Amino acid sequence: MTKQPSPTANQMWGGRFAAGPDAIMEAINASISFDQRLYAQDIRGSRAHAAMLAAQGIISDNDAKAIGEGLLTVLSEIEAGDFPFQTALEDIHMNVESRLKQIIGEPAGRLHTARSRNDQVATDFRLWVRDQADAAITGLDALIRVALDQAEKGADWVMPGFTHLQTAQPVTWGHHMMAYVEMFGRDLSRFQDARKRMNESPLGAAALAGTGFAIDREATAQALGFDRPMANSLDAVSDRDFALEFLSSAAICAVHLSRLAEELVIWSSAQFRFVTMSDRFSTGSSIMPQKKNPDAAELIRAKIGRILGAAVALFVVMKGLPLAYSKDMQEDKEQVFDAADNLMLAVAAMTGMLADLSANKDRLEAAAGSGFSTATDLADWLVREAGLPFRDAHHATGALVAMAEQAGVDLPELTLQQMQSVNPAITEDVFKVLGVHNSVASRMSYGGTAPAQVRAQIARWKEKLA
Repeated sequence: MTKQPSPTANQMWGGRFAAGPDAIMEAINASISFDQRLYAQDIRGSRAHAAMLAAQGIISDNDAKAIGEGLLTVLSEIEAGDFPFQTALEDIHMNVESRLKQIIGEPAGRLHTARSRNDQVATDFRLWVRDQADAAITGLDALIRVALDQAEKGADWVMPGFTHLQTAQPVTWGHHMMAYVEMFGRDLSRFQDARKRMNESPLGAAALAGTGFAIDREATAQALGFDRPMANSLDAVSDRDFALEFLSSAAICAVHLSRLAEELVIWSSAQFRFVTMSDRFSTGSSIMPQKKNPDAAELIRAKIGRILGAAVALFVVMKGLPLAYSKDMQEDKEQVFDAADNLMLAVAAMTGMLADLSANKDRLEAAAGSGFSTATDLADWLVREAGLPFRDAHHATGALVAMAEQAGVDLPELTLQQMQSVNPAITEDVFKVLGVHNSVASRMSYGGTAPAQVRAQIARWKEKLA
């Protein structure tokens, strides 16, 4: 006697299985709790696939029309919050298809012709990540523009430049801001490059080997905004390098955001007072009424942990998988979703903070001359004007710094006689290079901190963004 399938048998797996899945298996196997975020991409891909099937004569025009209209109904239900997601249906693909069948009946069963969930999910996920790359590009463009505004405002404001968080040489506020413009500009270009590489369509690769149906992969690729179909069906369904590249770009960007956030935390402290953060991006203390905490900057600083962790997690998932698809790859989405959410939140928060940020020009200038910041200018002067080899000039300058430190004064406050006691070739002209404004103005090499160079770089970036 032939055993009849259980009424609880999974309708998606068909007649191969007599019994439905155990509750634990159902829980570990289901992804609908998170992959429902792909609903718009899933419906868009299905509508393109149905239209292509009709154009190729694989399904009728009437069926394709019913499928297309039914999918729009499903879309409206999800967006209205009226869609009954079911864990038993595992994922967004089967939830959408099951609801489509309830709406239009038998034609819904033809939608999956010449398609597998493998190429379906690869297409959905690639579309979603592409959308996130676009969002990152837009967000970074806005952040760069805000940083440019800060740079232009303080193109000639002097401040201390640091190495090892110790005063090194004077720079300008504009120059410091432009360093982040360059970093965020490279981040933007990484997302742009990644987008170009990911813009190929997996749809039509089917389970792993392609399909015997006379499909038109160029048509579905074009309908979904891809440049071309992917050239190898095994590769199309089994690789997630587009997601890894997105996460890698996101992690590098998060590092840059974290470094700027760290500086804002330091600069806004009472010990520095270089900047004032707006109330919109600060919080108070429950016990200390004087506190104004840079919590937004601190949270941005922490986001790198989550984003880098997501990248590492997906690298580990993918590192040992044989071709083609394995269920391990269901673990490819949650960390990408989380990383994308946190990256965009961090970019938006940093854009808001920089837009509201007030730099303390007077405090920056006062700090710029501290810590013997023009010592290198003195050494350079000894090379240029006194003809000393740089190592000798370096030694003489070190002796003068020690003399000033012992006297409790800065280099410009030493007398000419004191300087000549170290090297008699020093003249009154040396004092022209010891002021911080003279120092920064002299740094006219390409990419230097001179205000003229800073303004030239600002103009270049404005033209680039335009």
